[in-house]
Amino acid sequence: MKTQIKIENLKCGGCAATIKKGLLSIEGIEDIAINIEDSLVSVHATENVLIAVKEKLSKLGYPEVGDKNTVLHKAKSFVSCAVGKMDS
Repeated sequence: MKTQIKIENLKCGGCAATIKKGLLSIEGIEDIAINIEDSLVSVHATENVLIAVKEKLSKLGYPEVGDKNTVLHKAKSFVSCAVGKMDS
């Protein structure tokens, strides 16, 4: 099933690279597309895997819109962004 998740703190290609790398570590993910302009992450996954996807996004600093977006999330996304830029 394809699902789109609108997330917080997505700023650039570095962020997208970190998100993609993090989500690919989850078993059951078939496809990932990231739309930076609209802050959307699209994944093909089962409902059970979607829970893990949302948890992983939050841990990386990119919580789903509507969830808490704390200072810690913002700090993590800043670091994730920098790491993603170095890796890409």
